[in-house]
Amino acid sequence: MQGSKLYVGNLHYSITIENLRELFSAYGEVQNVNIIEGKGFGFVEMSNQSEAEKAKKTLDGSDFKGRALKVNEAKPTKGGFKGKGRFR
Repeated sequence: MQGSKLYVGNLHYSITIENLRELFSAYGEVQNVNIIEGKGFGFVEMSNQSEAEKAKKTLDGSDFKGRALKVNEAKPTKGGFKGKGRFR
């Protein structure tokens, strides 16, 4: 793993930023939490790579509020518009 930012998927829609911060803080210092509303996923940034790795290994597949979490290293996005339409 190269970074300290994690993708967290399969979230229940009632999960809050504070819920995720509390869950991940057991594995180190949480720098930032972002939940994409209505999509069931979010991102957690830990203070360093080793804390992120520990959280990933422990929490991936674990049950949180009735759902099996998917925790992976966040991949950088490539900028730009990907749709087939045009901007006007």
